[in-house]
Amino acid sequence: MYSYSNTLRVRYAETDQMGYVYYGNYAQYYEVARVECLRSMGLSYKMFEDMGIMMPVISLNSKYLKPAKYDDLLTITTSIKELPGVRIHFFYDIYNAEGILLNQGETTLVCINMQTNRPCGSPQILLDNLKSFFDPS
Repeated sequence: MYSYSNTLRVRYAETDQMGYVYYGNYAQYYEVARVECLRSMGLSYKMFEDMGIMMPVISLNSKYLKPAKYDDLLTITTSIKELPGVRIHFFYDIYNAEGILLNQGETTLVCINMQTNRPCGSPQILLDNLKSFFDPS
């Protein structure tokens, strides 16, 4: 398993009238966390797109346990629990500064060849970066 944590602060514009993070903003939090997780491995969406591979989200699940609030400093831990193939699954745990688990989520992305617009395998550079986290030897 590969995991990476990053932080972000809840901005006023991301909250509803009660001062809670509006539920739709969690998808953006997942995107920020996913991008930073890839960046922690020296990778980026831009790199994949330059290789002719796009990675659209095909599913998103989110479980709201407790509300995040305006000005909270959130820690998002992003995990990849299995080597990707055509699909890559990201798992998210969002904690507040007190370490309380507020939200759990999952997104599934699919690798698409930009020339054919058909599914393809994960970029080799991604697999190479992840292999040591899954290889038992």
